[in-house]
Amino acid sequence: MNTFFATLRGFRFRRGPRRLAGGIAGGLADLTGLDVWLMRVLVLASFLLPVLGVGAYLVVWLLTPWQDGTIPLERVLDRR
Repeated sequence: MNTFFATLRGFRFRRGPRRLAGGIAGGLADLTGLDVWLMRVLVLASFLLPVLGVGAYLVVWLLTPWQDGTIPLERVLDRR
């Protein structure tokens, strides 16, 4: 399991430092070069898709490293 989380840390994608909630839109904006507010609107628009929008957001939120490299799912699993 540690190699899985190490692989996630190896990707360029991190939660954005300019975050409102989970930082996913901010991270996507930094990765793509789009304006952070445009990305927030696109993420919110994806929530209109049945299950995919909210479900995908939750999965990404659990697996995306913070700026310091910690991953929420890894922290939850380490507590057990």
